[in-house]
Amino acid sequence: MDLASLGGLIIGLGFVILAYLLEGGKISAILQLPAIMLVIGGTIGASMITTSFQTIRNAPSYLKIAFFGKPIDPRETMDRIVRMAERARRDGILGLEGDLKTITNPFFRKAVQLVIDGTETTVLREILETEVNYISERHKKGILLFQKMGGFSPTLGILGTVLGLINTLANTEDAGQMAGHIAAAFIATLWGVGMANLIYLPISDKLKYRHEEEMVMLELITEGALSIQSGDNPRVIRTKLLSFVNPKLREGE
Repeated sequence: MDLASLGGLIIGLGFVILAYLLEGGKISAILQLPAIMLVIGGTIGASMITTSFQTIRNAPSYLKIAFFGKPIDPRETMDRIVRMAERARRDGILGLEGDLKTITNPFFRKAVQLVIDGTETTVLREILETEVNYISERHKKGILLFQKMGGFSPTLGILGTVLGLINTLANTEDAGQMAGHIAAAFIATLWGVGMANLIYLPISDKLKYRHEEEMVMLELITEGALSIQSGDNPRVIRTKLLSFVNPKLREGE
């Protein structure tokens, strides 16, 4: 579980609800099923129009990445690449075959396999860069999905409020009850704005953050594989790969 994502969600929702309760509000007043259905269902429906059904089906996977994704430490991968470079200089490229079984990252495993197969440097770079571009486009689908949901949600909330006001003004004859019905009509706007700014847009930004982390890792692996293929000195490889590591994390290198 990503503590930043969970903590941020709890703090955001917690303070909004606390402020509402301190003003004398009641939770039951905002838990109106029609408003919730209109905002959430309408947002999902509008988002489906703009993307593919497969992307919508992958929404739980995107949520898992946002809330359960583990931080990526490039130093571990960098150290492993340097050790592989040392082994390659000592035992030859074929000596890396033993590392394939212990590499869990598919991209890393593919890069090492291509190096072992003796792929030409230019072709190796093209293959890995194409793979990186494909992964990047796949990530952007999830980011854009929640961005769109964050844009549609407030609009659907306003739509729900307008429908509620129309129904209120058309059917309420008692002026004393009208204020309560008008207040209830604005619940849809509350849900629309709340879902956008506390759920959809923050998740989109977290997915973007995860994407940027992984892109750095993939670039590090690419440069490492190319350096091993070129037979660079392990110390030179470490120096080169340190550029992918946050300066604050380079201490002791």
